[in-house]
Amino acid sequence: MKLVDSLNKAQQEAASHKDGPLLIIAGAGAGKTKTLTHRIINLINSGIKPENILAITFTNKAASEMRERVEAMLTDANKPLVCTFHSLGVKILRENAETLGLSKNFTIADTSDSSSLLKEAIKDLGLDPKQYEPRRFKNIISRQKGDFITCDEFEKTASEYIEKLAYKIWRKYEENLKKEKSLDFDDLLLKSTLLIKQNPKIRKRYQDLFSHVHIDEYQDTNQVQYEMTRLLVGEKKNICVVGDSDQNIYSWRGANLKNILNFEKDYPGAKTVLLEENYRSTGTILEAANEIIRKNIERKEKNLFTKQGKGEKISLFEAMDENDEAEYIASKILELKDTGINFEDMAVLYRTNFQSRVLEQELLGHSIPYQVLGTRFFDRKEVRDVLSTLRRR
Repeated sequence: MKLVDSLNKAQQEAASHKDGPLLIIAGAGAGKTKTLTHRIINLINSGIKPENILAITFTNKAASEMRERVEAMLTDANKPLVCTFHSLGVKILRENAETLGLSKNFTIADTSDSSSLLKEAIKDLGLDPKQYEPRRFKNIISRQKGDFITCDEFEKTASEYIEKLAYKIWRKYEENLKKEKSLDFDDLLLKSTLLIKQNPKIRKRYQDLFSHVHIDEYQDTNQVQYEMTRLLVGEKKNICVVGDSDQNIYSWRGANLKNILNFEKDYPGAKTVLLEENYRSTGTILEAANEIIRKNIERKEKNLFTKQGKGEKISLFEAMDENDEAEYIASKILELKDTGINFEDMAVLYRTNFQSRVLEQELLGHSIPYQVLGTRFFDRKEVRDVLSTLRRR
């Protein structure tokens, strides 16, 4: 059996594509990881060396999953590089540390370190961190770095008082990072992208190394990630991006939806493949999802479908308040239990953590065993302390 025989027609089309730009619009549950994995293996089978293939994902978990799938199908000792944008940034910076005047063993400031250094920068300027909250300025600086804007460039455009102040704090913060021989999380992308942009020899080295580049969740890339990708791809334009404009959820942190919407303009002659067959949901759920998604204004047209049948109807309960909602959920769980469905086969999803309190309270009241992913409301230290105090009175 051929490798692609386990794929549907659209997946085969994407996995079999070799050279030139490729845009894969992958709906939810449409097997995008499987498609990407098979595409990488097909490239290797066609003669592309594994070490010349780069695949970038957004999370370590996604990178690990794809890496495991690829390596399980390989017999070659050499492996493709499957990593996140940030780990690729670290690799580039460590390999070229001397060019940047850095030590190869530079440290990466975590959130706590970064906050401390920013707080120190605010104090160095004679300001009170309680009045000038470090987190606010961290967000401003992080957004600028994500937009591929340096501290020097920000100074030229800063016009309002808060922006001018942010520039001064940023400058001091950079000095503090340098003293500590550290880079923060955003620097891993900004400085590595600047390096390959400003140094033609280094840029060519990575372009020659990575002949075929893959980017997952392309709809969630910001400006600096877009620039890094463009620079790595170079003139060969052997780039494959996977994404879905209907699943863009990180605009609040700088993700630019236009990166995926403009892909065919950025890379003329690009081939586009739609992965529309869903393997997770029933027809009823997909019909409802398609109706809602269709209302999005900026999107690549697609229509999710499944061969798994219609399934049960979707029910809607309009609660009076959160207590009414929790009571309904508990009663529904008991109703399902009476039909023979096990508790461990049920799940309750909610949007924000504070909603768990009333849900937990209602489940406890009905003696329904449950597990919260994260910390249970009633297991939190501050809640236990309050309850303990109340019990003693």
